[in-house]
Amino acid sequence: MADRSAGAGVWSAAQVGEQRDRIVLVTGANSGIGFEAARILAARGARVVLGCRDVDRAERAAARIAADGSVAPPAVLRLDLASLTSVRDAAGRFRAEHSRLDLLVNNAGVMLPPPGRTEDGFEMQFGVNHLGHFALTGLLLDLMLPVPGSRVVTVSSGAHRLGRMRFDDLHGDRGRRPARAYAQSKLANLLFTLELQRRLTASGAGTVAMAAHPGMTRTDLVRHVPLLARVTTGARFCWLADRLLQAPAMGALPTVRAAVDPDAVGGTYYGPSGWWELVGHPVPARVHRRARAARAQRRLWRESERLTGVHFPLPEPAG
Repeated sequence: MADRSAGAGVWSAAQVGEQRDRIVLVTGANSGIGFEAARILAARGARVVLGCRDVDRAERAAARIAADGSVAPPAVLRLDLASLTSVRDAAGRFRAEHSRLDLLVNNAGVMLPPPGRTEDGFEMQFGVNHLGHFALTGLLLDLMLPVPGSRVVTVSSGAHRLGRMRFDDLHGDRGRRPARAYAQSKLANLLFTLELQRRLTASGAGTVAMAAHPGMTRTDLVRHVPLLARVTTGARFCWLADRLLQAPAMGALPTVRAAVDPDAVGGTYYGPSGWWELVGHPVPARVHRRARAARAQRRLWRESERLTGVHFPLPEPAG
């Protein structure tokens, strides 16, 4: 498989510089790429907070990160992105304990879950993957705007290329199609990132918005997809998994690069360098034209404000 990073210098965890005293909130950090990103950042001195629905699992993850005694255990913040009440409560608790936020990593997500809606009646994938993170970002952004070099990193997916924003049916009321809903939610992640960056630039803010995707990585995100789950965990398929899937520590690198690379430019989307962006070291990834559509970016922003009731502390840009 061709690697687009070949000959251009390979970006790895060794490039992560000192993160001493940087305050970082990572959602969904009890496992997978969120855990690995939190672990890498904590090892470089960041003060990491794990924002997770399952507090017990998050506390075990925090203990694993601090197991060798070289770093303090990350803090744990109960956060259920399927509930706007929980998102508001979590933001309030974070604000009570921290006066600033240097880095927000919107990592948590669900993929092809069983039928169901969020507490607020949203289609589950759109509600958790996009709306929950939209609300959390808006509720915490004022803690980031005064902080030089602060960043919002949102984890999307290569599946965004298959997504279409169905603004007349965002929650699948006309028929449940989980794969279509997942792709829509991942497209929404990129539309949100690019519109947030536009607004940050227009306001003259030092905060930047970035995005990343992990390619094909061994995580429990695929637990609701029987074939992928078998390939990920089954011994019979280990040869296939080794070719098509990468370890969580590798899958986390695009997120980490977006979070720390001093040369990164706001609005950049990082992903693996290999064939079809499935595996490899992080490089700038391809953004589908539907994610670059300014009209869709603005429309999604307005709909997200309406649905969540959260308005960002940024002026409406002209044009």
